[in-house]
Amino acid sequence: MLFPPNPRIDLPGAELHLLPGWLGEAEADALLEALREQTAWETHRIRIFGKEHDSPRLSCWIGDSGASYVYSRVRFEPRPWPEALAALRPRIDAASGVAMNSVLANLYRSGQDAMGWHSDDEPELGARPMIASLSLGGTRRFRFRHRHDHSKTFAMELGHGSLLLMSGDTQANWQHALPRTARPVAPRLNLTFRRIQTQASRVHS
Repeated sequence: MLFPPNPRIDLPGAELHLLPGWLGEAEADALLEALREQTAWETHRIRIFGKEHDSPRLSCWIGDSGASYVYSRVRFEPRPWPEALAALRPRIDAASGVAMNSVLANLYRSGQDAMGWHSDDEPELGARPMIASLSLGGTRRFRFRHRHDHSKTFAMELGHGSLLLMSGDTQANWQHALPRTARPVAPRLNLTFRRIQTQASRVHS
């Protein structure tokens, strides 16, 4: 993986690399506009304390055939790659060092749309997964807390065109969230690229 000088974030028990401006402003603008139009946005149902609720954001699970994903006890079958994402995919693979086969797209329409505390530790991701998170649109605060000691926290601002790479033991040791904010903020589109272990890959591994 080729990174600019000192992109690593010092967080014990985690491997985090933040690349601000990974996409230039004009390219990030064009990608944001294209994906808002090309993506089949849905309101996913999530289970919280045994009850189902509409998730506070719009989402779309995208990927290769067979890259299904279970989240909040719901299995999502991938939708085909939009043209704009298919073109970007090789560059994400090069930056992360992983051949990604899926991406979760989340659209946060305002500061009231959010993501609660969680780790990307589903079995389909395997041990020590690499997650490549590309942010487009409004800058939002991204928070971490230690899974076993919630007094240990960390936060960063993720701006337009930034790429955050989370790997190693990050998901085993830390949870992350995108909290609501009362301040005015432009819509934000987040793309978290992943390598799902499909049934075929598990058979041949």
